[in-house]
Amino acid sequence: MAELTQQEIVYSPRSIQVWRTLWNWLAFFFQIFLQILRALGHLPLLSSSSSSSSNTFKPLPVIELTETETETGTETETDLSAATLEIASGPVSSPVDQPFRKLTVVLDLDETLVCAYETSSLPAALRNQATGAGVKWFELECVSSDKECEGKPKINYVTVFERPGLAEFLKQLSEFADLVLFTAGLEGYAKPLVDRIDTENVFSHRLYRPSTISTQYREHVKDLSCLSNDPCRIVIVDNNPFSFLLQPMNGIPCVPFSAGQPHDTQLLDVLLPLLKHLSKQKDVRPVLYERFHMPEWFQKQGIPASSLT
Repeated sequence: MAELTQQEIVYSPRSIQVWRTLWNWLAFFFQIFLQILRALGHLPLLSSSSSSSSNTFKPLPVIELTETETETGTETETDLSAATLEIASGPVSSPVDQPFRKLTVVLDLDETLVCAYETSSLPAALRNQATGAGVKWFELECVSSDKECEGKPKINYVTVFERPGLAEFLKQLSEFADLVLFTAGLEGYAKPLVDRIDTENVFSHRLYRPSTISTQYREHVKDLSCLSNDPCRIVIVDNNPFSFLLQPMNGIPCVPFSAGQPHDTQLLDVLLPLLKHLSKQKDVRPVLYERFHMPEWFQKQGIPASSLT
């Protein structure tokens, strides 16, 4: 027992030292733990919109109160609506483009919108092919420039086939463009024909052969300057490119239409989308030149560039 007591006296200081060391370590870790808790107390919640962890996201700007702010710090409903519209329309300093002048579309008649045959010479097979495919058609009495032996005007009987989609084409086109009919046909033939296809009076002007001019290279040329002094916003659609040799940069040479093409889709599938695109251009000529290169085409036909405007 005496030895045990003596050993306890000898080893007690070591035990105390060990405990003190453990206690100091525990105190040290406790201090670190407290510092961590204090730091966490200053962090925002993950759902908070003010979190700085997402530097790439920037919320919509807050609309600041304008000078019309009242003393109580409120605005009228009208002021807030105006501020909202201002943000939706972009920066205030950005100038608003002036609306374009409405596009003028000049349309040829024969082989562009319709095709016509003298009824007496129309082959029955061709007629049946067109009507069997659902092409709209009608017969017309036209006053000829020729006279009968008694001096009375001669009446010609004509069968007219409408290009597929014609009515819808004119309807949609008139919604964003001013339409002008310009034909090299005589008025006695063309006027009653146009009356039949233009039941809604979408054409603002109708021009016939006397309105065409003769040039050194071709006759019956359609000069667009008689319709508009703004070449940027006028275009002509014609199956005969020589009709617009005076303004080659404003012309669209369309595929000729005949009764033998009952499934033609040029009006709605080709011309209408192109004209819609042109209606949104400040100047139609660069687009048309890039697509058709008409000045070069005319030069290949022997018409010098000096004759083209």
